[in-house]
Amino acid sequence: MEENSRRNFIRKIAFSGATALVLPESDVFGSENSRKRRQLARNGSVILFQGDSITDGNRGRTADPNHIMGHGYAFSLASRLGADYAGKGLVFYNRGISGNKINDLANRWQSDTMDLKPDLLSILVGVNDTASVVFQREPVITAEKYEEIYKSLLDQTLKQFPDLLLVLCEPFILEVGKVKDNWVIYQPEMRKRQAVVAKLALQYDAVFVGFQEIFNKACNRAPAAYWMWDGVHPTVAGHELMAREWLKQVEKRMKF
Repeated sequence: MEENSRRNFIRKIAFSGATALVLPESDVFGSENSRKRRQLARNGSVILFQGDSITDGNRGRTADPNHIMGHGYAFSLASRLGADYAGKGLVFYNRGISGNKINDLANRWQSDTMDLKPDLLSILVGVNDTASVVFQREPVITAEKYEEIYKSLLDQTLKQFPDLLLVLCEPFILEVGKVKDNWVIYQPEMRKRQAVVAKLALQYDAVFVGFQEIFNKACNRAPAAYWMWDGVHPTVAGHELMAREWLKQVEKRMKF
């Protein structure tokens, strides 16, 4: 009986060892979304935040490190990850530009994305595209055009950087200010673009960060204007909600 127990124990150890050998390092942490590819952030990994004014956060346009990341969620994430993993020498870039739509990102994609050679690329764009339809601002970016251009950017980026981790962030609004005044048009148009981002995240094996639900739930704790002063741009508290949710979702796929 004792000999049998010992043999069973040895077989278990051998099996465990074999399992450890065949599992790639990128698949061993976390069990949620097990079909998704997991990655380990290497030393010097480049993390790029791309988008519109919400990402821009009034960032500096010089190399001054005191202002370079702006004052939004991108700053919060860079400061947190940079401090917690200082030994990794992570490199952070913010290339959000206020007022940008997906076509504007396309016009500067080479210099502001490809040339920076990101290891992780986080994209948040869509609210200005939505507003172009609501207020008929030229060029009007329909949901179909939004998807077409967005997809082309992902295709060319992954072609050059196949190991890149994509983080696709859901655009969002709350019923405040001009958004509230035009809610009947704003909401369905925004939902179209939110659906596009969710679909692309699935198609391109990207991390999807669903901001809308986070803000909707937060309105149970405080009024919408507490989180988003004009229905589009988050307050300090709103940016913190974004940073927390971004990190929660990204850490399912990347170990820092």
